[in-house]
Amino acid sequence: MENIIEIKGLEFEYREYDENGELESTNPVLHGIDLTVPKGQFLAVLGHNGCGKSTLAKHLNCILTATAGQVLINGMDAADDDNLFEIRQTVGMVFQNPDNQLVATVVEEDVAFALENLGVPPAEIRERVDEALRVVDMYEYREHSPHQLSGGQKQRVAIAGILAMKPDCIVLDEPTAMLDPKGRAEVMSTIELLNEQGVTIVLITHYMDEACRADRVIVMDDGNIIMDDVPRNIFSRVEELKAHALDVPQVTELMYRLRKNGLDVPLTVITEEECAEALTKLPHTDKTFPKREPQPENDRIPYAAEVKNLTYKYSVGTPFESTAVDNVSVSIRKGQFVGVIGHTGSGKSTLIQHLNGLLKPTSGEIFINGRNIWDKDADIRSVRFMAGLVFQYSEYQLFEETVYKDIAFGPKNMGLSEEDIDKRVREAAAAMGLSEELLKRSPFDLSGGQKRRAALAGVIAMKPEILILDEPAAGLDPKGRDTVLDEIKEYHRSSGTTILLVSHSMEDIVKYAEKILVMNRGRLFCYEDTDTVFSHTKELKQIGLGIPQISRLSHLLKDGGMDIGDDIYTIDRAEERILEITKANA
Repeated sequence: MENIIEIKGLEFEYREYDENGELESTNPVLHGIDLTVPKGQFLAVLGHNGCGKSTLAKHLNCILTATAGQVLINGMDAADDDNLFEIRQTVGMVFQNPDNQLVATVVEEDVAFALENLGVPPAEIRERVDEALRVVDMYEYREHSPHQLSGGQKQRVAIAGILAMKPDCIVLDEPTAMLDPKGRAEVMSTIELLNEQGVTIVLITHYMDEACRADRVIVMDDGNIIMDDVPRNIFSRVEELKAHALDVPQVTELMYRLRKNGLDVPLTVITEEECAEALTKLPHTDKTFPKREPQPENDRIPYAAEVKNLTYKYSVGTPFESTAVDNVSVSIRKGQFVGVIGHTGSGKSTLIQHLNGLLKPTSGEIFINGRNIWDKDADIRSVRFMAGLVFQYSEYQLFEETVYKDIAFGPKNMGLSEEDIDKRVREAAAAMGLSEELLKRSPFDLSGGQKRRAALAGVIAMKPEILILDEPAAGLDPKGRDTVLDEIKEYHRSSGTTILLVSHSMEDIVKYAEKILVMNRGRLFCYEDTDTVFSHTKELKQIGLGIPQISRLSHLLKDGGMDIGDDIYTIDRAEERILEITKANA
């Protein structure tokens, strides 16, 4: 089979120069990469943050040029400037953050931008733009401004811009990191459809279930390719993957644990269907597991935040007026850890931005600690110290010379003494796992995960009574994700701070949150304990959300005659139940 990509001995180092143009330092990232990708293949690329995945991808359409070695695209040498234009038409690139790719003020103009530069006739541009927007389910937003869209909607527009160019190969760098489960499914279906039509796909992802759908998986570490095989063989190497800061599908992890507990189950399982088929063959007893009753709330605990009849409209009085939050009322008690979920554009981010006064209600009221934050005599500045908000891609909030100064910025603006500032900086840094040595460094020299934790520490240092986190683990590798969320959970346990965690990851939500607030089309769908929310499986799917893979497995097991209960949302609970009904028959 003919290769579309041929990489031979690829080496690359980032170089820094001083103000006189003299080489100051080098940072070798890729070390002798050899890789061939046949035309029409679907290749998934895994690896922890900083392993070289994105750097490798940027060589495929000439964003970077090799320090040593050779990159050939359809036989064209990427180091030859004469090939630059044709290679970039052959290989399209979708970046992790869509804001880096959107350039126009209207969605359809953005999708048409590259086509206009390529000299495509206007009638064909119209046809290609409409087709691409329909594929990513953004056609109805074609006349909107990209900057009025949610993060996930922006990503769909960025993908449409590449699809419209009809490249032979598409390289996607974490394209679904900010999408809801429905959006992720739609994008993955689009990717698979394009692949079936002959388009070569190179997908960089931290979602193991996405990698399972590829023809082939490579794993990178320290600038090298350390594994290269079909998905089921890659994921059967559970301990090795975890040693390299990666993860495996939930069903693979379950089978790995059950095998360690003495059950004769295969390790090459990567789908819930395969897992259910293998498990239902095991001898087991029939047992009814009682449903867990929700714990009643303690009415003596006051509310940290109350939202009453909140409505918020964007672009009021313009043709683009839209209602993002529609008559929402919800009360959150002090000390709770609340997960906030909802489909892309459901109003999650708009809702939480009201809690620290970043947005003012079109109508309705917001109370923090019992006080209306928009009363005439209210001090909105003090509210922002009480309710700390950490945005998506929080590393973009970093700006100071050192990590210490960055974390100290908030406490300093609170007018605290130098002694109190120093104490808060060190406590917040310790809470987020940042060492004393890191405090002296520039925040821009940190790894992705360290930057994320430094930004979190900057908000924690203000000791807010409510900590609001908007997708704090987006774009992090599995180990980095777990580290950040574990530290947040521990901070919640030790400080008693009320925490709101916005996430598209159902697995993360069920692992950390005690209550879940679900938004749907700007309205409150429900606000209940975790077991109650995820008992509404059909309804969650209907509103564009999903349930964890392990929950889907439990439904398949029940259909196959092995009932482990309807409240399975974590691997721990599934493992416990399966062992309970199989051990006696082992």
